[in-house]
Amino acid sequence: MTFQEAVKTCLSKYATFSGRAARSEYWFFYLATILVLIVASIIDSILGTGFKTVNPITGVAQSSGYGWLYLIAALALFLPSLAAGVRRLHDTNRSGWWLLIALIPLIGAILLIVWLATKGTTGNNDYGADPLGGDLTAAFS
Repeated sequence: MTFQEAVKTCLSKYATFSGRAARSEYWFFYLATILVLIVASIIDSILGTGFKTVNPITGVAQSSGYGWLYLIAALALFLPSLAAGVRRLHDTNRSGWWLLIALIPLIGAILLIVWLATKGTTGNNDYGADPLGGDLTAAFS
């Protein structure tokens, strides 16, 4: 799956938590999300729309680096990112609830990254057909 196909697929399945997602679909969409958020942060800095905070010790106002455009982009991409992560875990024959393991400091995040990078099950599994079309059951029946 190409970069554009992955982004188009994930955005068209905006809140679809069923089915499976191939590694390329998930990781290309993850990359696109990071790039969009970086660009939004840069534009916020250029436009001066970043959130300002006041340092309680020095009393100096400082920018947080994030602004309204970043916030809007992050909120718009949150649900499709979550759905893509659930579908990616489905591809490894795991429940989408395993995303919550990331709440365990360090160990949870490492384990989740390993699972998201692991090759999906070949053929059908509990969550649907293989997104890569690798159904071997017909060949051996």
